[in-house]
Amino acid sequence: MTHEDIRDFADSYTTAWCSHDPALVAEHYTPDGTIAINSGDATPIRDVAQSFIDEFPDIQVFTDDVVLKDDVVEYYWTFTGTHAGSGKPVRISGFEEWTFAEDGRIARSRGNYDQAEYDRQIEHDV
Repeated sequence: MTHEDIRDFADSYTTAWCSHDPALVAEHYTPDGTIAINSGDATPIRDVAQSFIDEFPDIQVFTDDVVLKDDVVEYYWTFTGTHAGSGKPVRISGFEEWTFAEDGRIARSRGNYDQAEYDRQIEHDV
């Protein structure tokens, strides 16, 4: 994939998150594609997407940058939304490290964000 292809893929992935449809997010992954967040267990992407969409029904995701490093793509993002449980607005930045399968979809991803800042915003506002 060229850098332009990867950027287009990242833009499509971002749009899928903003659709609030976990199936559209999952289409960017292989059928058994997973994401591990903050060194947690690898979890099917559809489950993770559904969880975030449930927690933030108005979630909006923005692509900050896309960087190609050897065989890994780093996708930098910011998301905003209102936490369903607390009613607090949240704005968090982070990144995912994507490993692609031969079919051009993500086989596995490692997601990272500041969990303490996330928790603080849910409790105290942005």
